[in-house]
Amino acid sequence: MAGVVAKLPAMGTNLVNAARPRLATFLKYARVELTPPSPADVPAIQQGLSNLVKSARTGAWKNLTVKEATVNALVGAEVVFWFFIGECIGKGSLVGYQV
Repeated sequence: MAGVVAKLPAMGTNLVNAARPRLATFLKYARVELTPPSPADVPAIQQGLSNLVKSARTGAWKNLTVKEATVNALVGAEVVFWFFIGECIGKGSLVGYQV
C-alpha cells in the first residue's frame, strides 16, 4: 500500500502531462465551434436558408450524392435529438410535465 501511495504524485504528473495537449486542442476548437453566431454571420445564414428553399422548390435535392444526403440526414437528426434533450432538461423529467 505504501508503494502505491508513493507513486501517486508521479502518476498525477503523468496524467497532467498527457492531458495538456488534448486540452489545448479541445480549447482551440471550442473557441471556434461553440461560440454563438455574430451579427456578421447573419447574411451567410440567410443565404444558406434561401439556397435550401430554392433547392427544395427546384428539386435540386434529388441530385445529391449518397454521402451528401447521409450527412444532411445526420445533421437533421442531430438537431432533432438536441431539441428533445433540451425538452427533457427543461421539463425536468423524461415523461410528462410536472403540473
